[in-house]
Amino acid sequence: MALDLNDPELEFSDLVTAYQSWVMAVINDEKLGGDKLLTDEIADDAFQAMRFLPDVVTSAIETTLARVYDVDPDELSELLYPEE
Repeated sequence: MALDLNDPELEFSDLVTAYQSWVMAVINDEKLGGDKLLTDEIADDAFQAMRFLPDVVTSAIETTLARVYDVDPDELSELLYPEE
């Protein structure tokens, strides 16, 4: 997708989709064992989107996808934001 933050037609839903795609790719790659989906482009778009998404939105996305894919929310948080 490659978010262009200067695009006047960029919508809030594009930011949500970018973040959601990253969370889903991480869940797939780390928990479901499917073909690897996470790419640098997906991660970069998600990190750009996070700059503009309220915490409540990112939290809702993470919580919803954790429930859908039966992943413990704390474990998902560790997968998304590993301690350095």
